[in-house]
Amino acid sequence: MPRKGMRTIFFSFSSKDLSSSSSSTHPPSPLRTFSESETTMAANIEVAESIITKWDPNSSSYAKVTSLFFESRNEAREFIKCVMDLQKSMHYFLSLGSSSDMLIRAQRLMQIAMKRLEKEFYQILSANRDHLDPESISGRSSLVSASARSSTSDYDDTYEDDVHVVARSISEVEQASTLAMSDLKSIADCMISSGYGKECVKIYMIIRKSIVDEGLYRLGIEQLTSSRIQKMDWDVLDVKIKTWLNAAKVAVKTLFKGERVLCDYVFSTSAFIRESCFSEISKEGAINLFKFPESVAKSKKYSSEKMFRILDLYDTICDLWPEIKSTFSFESTAAVRIQALNSLVKLGDAIKRMLLDFESAIQKDWSKSPVPGGGIHPLSRYVMNFLCFLADYSGILSDIIADSALPKHSPLPESYFLSHRNSEVDPSPAVSVRLAWLILVLLCKLDGKAELYKDAPLSYIFLANNLQYVISKVRTSNLRYLLGEEWASKHEAKVKQYVANYERMGWSKVISTLSENPTAVMSKEEAKKWFKKFNTAFDEAYKKQSSWVVTDGRLRDEIKVSITKKIAPAYRAFYDRYRNPLRDENTAESVVRFAPDDLGNYLSDLFYGNGLSGSTSSYSSSTANSRVLPAHSQSQ
Repeated sequence: MPRKGMRTIFFSFSSKDLSSSSSSTHPPSPLRTFSESETTMAANIEVAESIITKWDPNSSSYAKVTSLFFESRNEAREFIKCVMDLQKSMHYFLSLGSSSDMLIRAQRLMQIAMKRLEKEFYQILSANRDHLDPESISGRSSLVSASARSSTSDYDDTYEDDVHVVARSISEVEQASTLAMSDLKSIADCMISSGYGKECVKIYMIIRKSIVDEGLYRLGIEQLTSSRIQKMDWDVLDVKIKTWLNAAKVAVKTLFKGERVLCDYVFSTSAFIRESCFSEISKEGAINLFKFPESVAKSKKYSSEKMFRILDLYDTICDLWPEIKSTFSFESTAAVRIQALNSLVKLGDAIKRMLLDFESAIQKDWSKSPVPGGGIHPLSRYVMNFLCFLADYSGILSDIIADSALPKHSPLPESYFLSHRNSEVDPSPAVSVRLAWLILVLLCKLDGKAELYKDAPLSYIFLANNLQYVISKVRTSNLRYLLGEEWASKHEAKVKQYVANYERMGWSKVISTLSENPTAVMSKEEAKKWFKKFNTAFDEAYKKQSSWVVTDGRLRDEIKVSITKKIAPAYRAFYDRYRNPLRDENTAESVVRFAPDDLGNYLSDLFYGNGLSGSTSSYSSSTANSRVLPAHSQSQ
């Protein structure tokens, strides 16, 4: 074996130092002191030779197939101690002259020892792949902290004592991984201090990188180019995004964190080595992991409904950022942090773009057919389901749109849709403003669709239904925290205005037939004429409105009660005054068709949309292909 160890062991001495060492005259020392030191150092070499040659793989079949650290931990400890003593002897004999026979002998033993430790290091790493899995290691920060306070130079009985103290408090599996970590650390410390750190690091990098790469593969992380992602069908990409969301959390919190903990522990004596090792092992896989969200965000073909997956990606990276920052804190792994931040920026830009596309989709809604019965428009359901789901991401949106401005030419002042908000719950006024603005865009669009109704009272039923639906969705979702009670109250007052307009226009003919003084004296003929006029007006209003619908139960009851109060008392008074005088008439039943209680029964049947089955659903199905929300957001 070449004497490469000489090159590294003497790294602290320059050629000038060596020449001056051999040529300079040393102060005279007592012969007794010199002889004792030389005898001690020679004895160290003798002791080291006995144990090192015993475990020389080339000396016996036993040494070739047997693991020192597995066979006897005490002897392994002695082996490490002998190597450290051997190193001290080499430094001593170096000071006497580079041609010392004892120095050459010590160097030969050091090469054999390093070859043995290389073999042990490899065997421990290979045999403990399961025990040194990142999940077991990721919680070992305390062990790493303790290692920073120890070094191989004081490798004595306290080493074994510390291991046993730790081992008694953890499970059998954790004991195995703890012992393996301690063995690796002791070997690494010894090889690095002896100038063989390069060989140690090479073995470590090869084995541990394969473990990290295998872990990422098992988590479903693939090497996907941006162009390949752009060409994927959404269903395929959606599956890969879901896989990534789960995999990223495990990869950052367990896989990479565990690898960082192990690396910091094993190479605690060298900041440079532990940084270069961790970077070499994890950097490539981590960059590939965080490049995926950026590639997804670059596509501009996604419809607004895909925003929620993009928000999930953004949320996951934000959630993992503290671990990303601490795990990849080295300068050499800065590229990982930069890639994660780049993905956040691209995802944020994509979300902003999708919000604008969503607003544009509302304004460009192409439907020209009025919803039968004045019911809930599919656009209202689509937009409010979308916004309710979006409100669950208010914390993330506050980061993304905090500095985004509303359209410059807003038709209404900001105060229209800004109201008191609960500052403890609402993290960002910008989110509240943006969501209120989108609702305003919807309401303006509904105003235009109300004009499609030829019957003015029905148009107000339509507006009342849809605004009530919007308010209901706000009150039953996180939108209530973002928009506030004042916003809801103002719009509830608007619903009442719509209802009042409907009642005034829809029942004006009926109400106009009612006499201001129903008990006033009137002839039979006049009474007959009045009843006929009322019957005609009520029939016309009832038949026209029997197909109309009020979807909100409470609003429906309130409208019925309001109409009844306007009609029933006056009609009852007139009915009581003239029913008996007309009873003897042959045409009494055809003239007095409604008893007062009958009016209430007729009115109670209104606003259920009888005979409308399938009319609204046909509209909904025609727009389903262009608007599809996630399954869990398709609430009614």
